[in-house]
Amino acid sequence: MKAHYKKHILQFKRPSGTSRGILTEKETWLLILEDQGKFGIGECGLLRGLSIDDRPDYEEKLKWICDQIALGNINLRGQLQEFPSIQFGLEQALLSLRAEDPFLPFPSDFTAAKANIPINGLVWMGDEAFMREQIAEKLAAGFHCVKMKIGAIDFNQELDLIASIRKTYSADMIELRVDANGAFPAEEALEKLERLAAYDIHSIEQPIKPGMREEMASLCLETPIPIALDEELIGIFDVTEKEELLQTLKPQYIILKPSLIGGFEGCREWIILAEKYAAGWWVTSALESNIGLNAIAQWTFTLNSRMPQGLGTGGLYENNFDSPLTVIEGTLKYDTNKMWKANLIEELCI
Repeated sequence: MKAHYKKHILQFKRPSGTSRGILTEKETWLLILEDQGKFGIGECGLLRGLSIDDRPDYEEKLKWICDQIALGNINLRGQLQEFPSIQFGLEQALLSLRAEDPFLPFPSDFTAAKANIPINGLVWMGDEAFMREQIAEKLAAGFHCVKMKIGAIDFNQELDLIASIRKTYSADMIELRVDANGAFPAEEALEKLERLAAYDIHSIEQPIKPGMREEMASLCLETPIPIALDEELIGIFDVTEKEELLQTLKPQYIILKPSLIGGFEGCREWIILAEKYAAGWWVTSALESNIGLNAIAQWTFTLNSRMPQGLGTGGLYENNFDSPLTVIEGTLKYDTNKMWKANLIEELCI
């Protein structure tokens, strides 16, 4: 078996804001396997500044993986614990290689265009006018679940935006989620959550910075809004440590990002524990290209969750890979009338 990797820089159509700054481009790495004329592809979705494997020896580890595969070693998960995005890229690539169609690792009613996946519409941070524009676009596009990134502009302005939605759309009509990306100071978090609670918010992701265990446990206990842990899960590899976190913090939800927590296998461990401790969960992509998003979406459908998932970021980029993934009426659809580019994987090997 041969292995090859390729760096790809995704260019945002317009700058996208989070509490960690403005994104104009996103680096990703594609891992391609070839065996007896068959190809497999996976995406190592690295997020600089957030991924635990954002480190100087990242490319060196990719080279090591390719060398190991050439020697016949493919059971490398245990040796990649500190590189969850590479764990996921290899996991995808092997599933892709073994599939009848490399872009159909999980054939289902979703890939047969018989069923869609409900998703949330994402509203990026920016000035008030930009955020209002995005909200209007999401509602006009038929989304019944909208997630707003908050924490970058004045909190009162953000509340005004949320209030303007609720004036027209009740909680029965539009589910509102907010994502603070750890932006709230711990000492102000509960008061901010109480103010948000007036607007029937479904949940808030990561209200304070990860690693503040005592403060987060207290917040999860007292919060008037369900809390979903996101960044808090990053960097926790051991199953015992995962269980300890859920036992200690007792969150209402956890957010599963395969690229950040060790792929499907890492997510499965979290799901088992979440269900043990009565925490809900949903799956979210992490700004992957359509190659990674395709694998995540197909796997997510197999979980049979009825909650809106955090998928559908493929349209953010100028230079994404054309795929059958389409967002329609607040759902992610696998449009069988659209095709992946012929010989795409072979071209990436050049």
